[in-house]
Amino acid sequence: MNDYDVPAGIDVLRVFCGPDGRHGNALGVVRDGRDHPDEASRQELARRLGFSETVFVDDPERGHLDIYTPGFRLPFAGHPLVGAAWLLDLEVLELSVGEVFARQDGEFSWITVRPEWAPPRTLERYGSAAEVEALTGPPPGEGGLYVWAWEDEAAGRVRARAFPRRGDGIDEDEATGAAALLLSARLNRALNIRQGRGSQILTAPAPDGTVEIGGRVLLAVQG
Repeated sequence: MNDYDVPAGIDVLRVFCGPDGRHGNALGVVRDGRDHPDEASRQELARRLGFSETVFVDDPERGHLDIYTPGFRLPFAGHPLVGAAWLLDLEVLELSVGEVFARQDGEFSWITVRPEWAPPRTLERYGSAAEVEALTGPPPGEGGLYVWAWEDEAAGRVRARAFPRRGDGIDEDEATGAAALLLSARLNRALNIRQGRGSQILTAPAPDGTVEIGGRVLLAVQG
C-alpha cells in the first residue's frame, strides 16, 4: 500500500488543486477496467477506496469511463472527468449522457459539459464568505448541498463548500465540478471558485448552454 492506502495498479490524482499545488479532490483511477468487470466489483472497490469518486477506464483510446461514489454509480461527475481527461490526454470522453470535450490550456485541464447532466443539488447562497467558512459540518437535511457566497462579485470570485449528504461516509467534498457547473449556469457568468480547504475551480458558460469547467490536476500516486 502507499500513502493514499490504495492497492497497486490504481492511480490517484488530485483534481482542482489550488494555485500553490495543494488540496484538490482525490480521485482514484483504475486504468484497466477489465480488472473489475462487473458493477458489483467496481462498487466494492470504490467503497474500499473511500474517495468521493473512483473512475474505471473501459477504453483508454475512446475515453469510455465508468464512475462510482462509495455508494453508487454516477452517469456524470465533474472532477473525475477533468482528472481522467488530463491523465489519458484525450480530447473526447464517452459517457452514457453524451460526449465530453476536453482540452489542456497551460496548467489547467478543461471539459465542456451540459448543466442538465449534473445530479440535482441545492445551491444555497450565504451572506458572506466568512459564514461559509464558519460551517463545522453538513447543515441538517438530505441531498446534495452547495453553499456559496461572493468573495468579490465584480470579479466573479466565489467561496463555496459542498456537502453530499448521501450517507456514504463523505461528509464534505473538497472540490465539486458538477456543483460549480450548476452555479455557473444559474448565474450565467464565469466564476473563480475557492472550495473546501483551498481548491480552485474555474468555469465559463458558453452561448450554446454548455459550461467549461477547468482546474489543475496533479498525479499523487502512480499505480
